[in-house]
Amino acid sequence: MDLNRTPLNEFHKLQGAKMVPFAGFEMPVQYPMGTIKEHIHTRTKAGVFDVSHMGQIAIYPKGGESINDIVKYLESLLPIDLENLGFEKQKYALLTTENGGIIDDVMITKKKDYIFLIVNAANKQEDLDYLHSNIGSKCEIVELKDRALLAIQGPQAAEITSRILPEIYEMRFLDVMEMESEFGNLSISRSGYTGEDGYEISIPGETAVDFSERLLSLGNIQFIGLAARDTLRLEAGLCLHGNDIDKSTSVIEAGLWWSVSKARRPGNDKEGGFPGYDYLKTQLRDGVERMLVGLKPRGRLPIRGGNIIYDHETDGHEVGRVTSGGYGATVQGPVAMGYVNADEVRKNSALYCEGRRSRIPIDIHLRNFVGNRFKR
Repeated sequence: MDLNRTPLNEFHKLQGAKMVPFAGFEMPVQYPMGTIKEHIHTRTKAGVFDVSHMGQIAIYPKGGESINDIVKYLESLLPIDLENLGFEKQKYALLTTENGGIIDDVMITKKKDYIFLIVNAANKQEDLDYLHSNIGSKCEIVELKDRALLAIQGPQAAEITSRILPEIYEMRFLDVMEMESEFGNLSISRSGYTGEDGYEISIPGETAVDFSERLLSLGNIQFIGLAARDTLRLEAGLCLHGNDIDKSTSVIEAGLWWSVSKARRPGNDKEGGFPGYDYLKTQLRDGVERMLVGLKPRGRLPIRGGNIIYDHETDGHEVGRVTSGGYGATVQGPVAMGYVNADEVRKNSALYCEGRRSRIPIDIHLRNFVGNRFKR
């Protein structure tokens, strides 16, 4: 199968990256320093990730309609209060099914004359089809195929990036700024998916290499591969669609009810009005049978996605399943998350996960193993 390539594909190869297929793209999984060192470099200095495989979508008013009309159409699909989100502000949001499942998790920005969405690479076409089938007759939906997307993350991300773009230093978490620069038109959000402070920068594809080379020339910043991106987000307790959340996992089970705006919740002025609301309202009232939780193995052996969780070291009952697992280089030990029967979570039971030779004892843990360092 022919793989798509981001504008930085050859640049990654020149940096010595190991390239692998991912979501239909050839992507860098790691660089010569290796996954653990890349992970630590991001936590202590700054890392830059090529996430150009993700979908960038602009939604414009059609005909004589306004941005307010687009907001209403999108509020019929997303459980957020987009109407009262400020201009040049970003928000995490979910596309939901009629059964409260998660089609995708997206980042949405409200601009003065259009809405900007960043969607997951593996779901990009499905998301576009979903938007077109539901609101495509009312607005113009455009995939921005000529742009790259870079995520710059870590405690030194602001200091380093602002040497090139001084205007962005004072931005706060989920602020968005659009600007003209020597690299063309940039759309910059103070956000990311590692638990660290940083930025995501949408940049014209033809200038992405020049910008990347400038960044690397400043020191203390390195390109980071997909493997470390995964361990970083796992340590921070952030879900990966397709692993930890999907159409079969409800918003409540996944612990993502916080992403539903207060105005859209029961008893408030804009209650409901999005797919799956009635189902989720019932789950809020009656509870759920399983919950997505952090899992901390005792000892050094990691547990992996797909492994079954039991309530006893031998025999016993299946009470859950791991969705993501790996080595957390910051906490210097294995970390994981998975769905566990709600009764076991309430009891805070000692549990056991299948391993290569025997069951591994694990403890239920908060999903985040490291605190976030977003600039509020």
